[in-house]
Amino acid sequence: MKKSLSSLSLFTLLTLAGVQIAVAEAALGQAVPKLSNSPARNTATEWTAQLEASPVQITNVRLEDTETGLQVVLETADGELAAPTTTVSGDALIAKIPNAVLALDEFQQFEPTEGIALVQVTELPDNRVQVVITGADAAPTAEVSTAANGLTLSIAPGVARGESDETLRLVVTGEEGSRYFEPDTSTATRTDTPLRDTPQSIQVVPREVLEDQQVITLGDALRNVSGVVRSEQIFNGEQFIIRGFNGSTTLRDGFRLNDGGRVGFLELSNLETIEVLKGPASILAGSINPGGAINLVTKQPLSEPFYNLEFQADNRGLISPSIDLSGPLTADSRLRYRLNALYRNQDSFRGYDTDIERGFVAPTVSWQIGDRTDLTVYLEYLDDERPGDDGLIALGDEVADVPSDLVIGELDDIAREETLRVAYQFEHRFSDTDCVQACQRWKLRNGFSFFRSDLSSELTSAISVLDDTTGDVLLVSAFDSDVETAFDLQTNVVGEFNTGSIEHRVLVGVDLFRNVLDDRDLRVDFFSPIPFNVFDPVYGTVPRPDREDTPILALQDIRDDGLGIYLQDQVTLLDNLKLLAGVRYDTIEQEVTSSPTFSNPNSSESTINEDAFTPRVGLVYQPIEEVSLYGSYSTSFLPNTATTVEGELIKPERGEQFEIGARAELLEGRLTANLALFDITKENVATADPDNFGFSIATGEQRSRGVELDIAGEILPGWNIIANYAYTDAEITSDNSENEGNRLSGVPENNVNLWTTYDIQNGPLEGLGFGLGVNYVSERFGDVANSFTADEYFLTNAAISYKRDNWRAALNIRNLFDVDYIESAGRTRTIGIGPGEPFTLIGSFSIEF
Repeated sequence: MKKSLSSLSLFTLLTLAGVQIAVAEAALGQAVPKLSNSPARNTATEWTAQLEASPVQITNVRLEDTETGLQVVLETADGELAAPTTTVSGDALIAKIPNAVLALDEFQQFEPTEGIALVQVTELPDNRVQVVITGADAAPTAEVSTAANGLTLSIAPGVARGESDETLRLVVTGEEGSRYFEPDTSTATRTDTPLRDTPQSIQVVPREVLEDQQVITLGDALRNVSGVVRSEQIFNGEQFIIRGFNGSTTLRDGFRLNDGGRVGFLELSNLETIEVLKGPASILAGSINPGGAINLVTKQPLSEPFYNLEFQADNRGLISPSIDLSGPLTADSRLRYRLNALYRNQDSFRGYDTDIERGFVAPTVSWQIGDRTDLTVYLEYLDDERPGDDGLIALGDEVADVPSDLVIGELDDIAREETLRVAYQFEHRFSDTDCVQACQRWKLRNGFSFFRSDLSSELTSAISVLDDTTGDVLLVSAFDSDVETAFDLQTNVVGEFNTGSIEHRVLVGVDLFRNVLDDRDLRVDFFSPIPFNVFDPVYGTVPRPDREDTPILALQDIRDDGLGIYLQDQVTLLDNLKLLAGVRYDTIEQEVTSSPTFSNPNSSESTINEDAFTPRVGLVYQPIEEVSLYGSYSTSFLPNTATTVEGELIKPERGEQFEIGARAELLEGRLTANLALFDITKENVATADPDNFGFSIATGEQRSRGVELDIAGEILPGWNIIANYAYTDAEITSDNSENEGNRLSGVPENNVNLWTTYDIQNGPLEGLGFGLGVNYVSERFGDVANSFTADEYFLTNAAISYKRDNWRAALNIRNLFDVDYIESAGRTRTIGIGPGEPFTLIGSFSIEF
């Protein structure tokens, strides 16, 4: 059967996905095994042991006012809850129930009665449920009573304490923790799995870090993750190197926005967290670069009204008002919304006449259709305009010694981009009240994402260096445009059940992906080159011809169609021994249509069909509760969108990784540390064709290996830290050119980042906070020929903030000592060499209602 997916109708796929709920529920009702009641198979002792081992399901949470305060009633359908252990942290009373799971979503109620600020019921790992009751002025007290059908906490508000007592901030999971540490993620496994149980390195940058650093670009945010550096930041977007490999795949809520290529300048104002998965993960994300993936997690609608207004300004004319609004749309809070919107205008430090200007709006609506069914719909629109900047150039064996604001081109060069994303996520949790032990929870998830990027630019590019000594180059006028569209349809089923004493969390699913690059139109006026001296620039000399009269360098349509089927099992062999195993099958069809160009007068069509199995296996051993030791093997599969000068697609890249590591959660879970050693090999790599501008060739095999250390969390009350170090040895190990043995471009051997803040906890200066950070990047080669280097650099950053009641003011200083440095080493001697941002003073004021 032909592997092409072209004949499949998207409408048909969505229709099929819509009827899966009824089919899957009926199928699971028949397929899921139940414990037999036959005495011949179960002795009385075995049956009793099974009941004791089975967690009790909490089916409902009720709050009832009493004369002395409040009752929190946890109802069960079958089974008795064990007595909870209780602790006090700050203004919160925390009760943990050891033998329970939630059969409903996380419960949360603000200000249910006088003296109580919040009641929150959440599920913890290892069949535990946590109840947190936060007092308005002090920690409440509780009396516990159990019954056959539930458990009741009789709550009395506490008496106000002195100001010296520590207060508690609740994280998403409800556990005590730090603002800088997120203990759970779904990026690595597509299931809600604690990081301590994941046998692969993954780092999470929480919203609080982005706010404290006043992060605007994704590149600045990713400095908080080891082994991640910018490879380039030019007019058409940011690209990143992860674990030595360029072209990281970017995900939005688990949906692919790209296949490792350009993705523009993404907006961060509506993000809750940024998650970076290190190493190959094709089993879950499909076609992906072996270095890793970046997942941007969107803020979710809230059940209580929330309104935040913010304004930012800096010393280069930045003006950026933004809003973040959320709350219920109906009285029962089943229909909720969130709206993020932003406008930004800023002068470019690069000396262009064109400002950086963007408008962004992102509404999200969440509908709780029933007790076990949810639907969330997302929309994002971005309109961005900025200088058509190709960066600096290399002279001799180093980057040209010129000011960072030098424009190598024309001052009116410009790039424009519009992006639109529409997506939904649907989840249905199947009833399991008649299961005793053989099944715990099953749910069906279905989602779809549509992403479109429309880019156009008018710029002046340096095509060659005439003299490395004098700084003479040739400039030409160029036009670049393309429309990239990505469709991603995902459907999977997650089931949790036991086979004897072994626990399973099984994920089985299917993905359909289509990426279309329409009218990739690159036009360069090679016939009208103008000399330009970088040490004595003269502007206004390069004519800008009509677009239609400019010679076509590349005019292509590229389409990728992919189907992926995967199976994964997270197995708890013992309480402290966990196995992760899975495999994915992908079939990919790529088709490229090339129109005639001035270098190739013939049209051409090329189609490639590829199949791949990508397994992954990992093991986690926890000698003590706070420490996880892990090892894993994972693989990747990534189609090449690059073409040769003959118009032929290059065969897909394949990668594999071996990783061992250790993760520790210290200081009662407030601080985490992760140490990882990795070895990655990638084959069939496409790089720029040195003899044909705009085209590619395959260079053979590349390898990257190294060590990474990440630390994040709270050291003492009010003192937070996020820090990382990476040593990366990345080189070309096999090639048919003289580049064999060279280091990969843009990869520093050593990279260190540190950011720490302290907020005064009490006294007359309560609410005042300070921050200090450093960034170090060692020397990097700027191309695979290792013909030039970008020097090492060391930056210092600082911040001061003040928070009072419902408002916060902050002042951040980036590059405190105004260091002149090269942040991205680029991809060639004339493209992508990006100077770093000079001294920047950015202030903000926000108010919350």
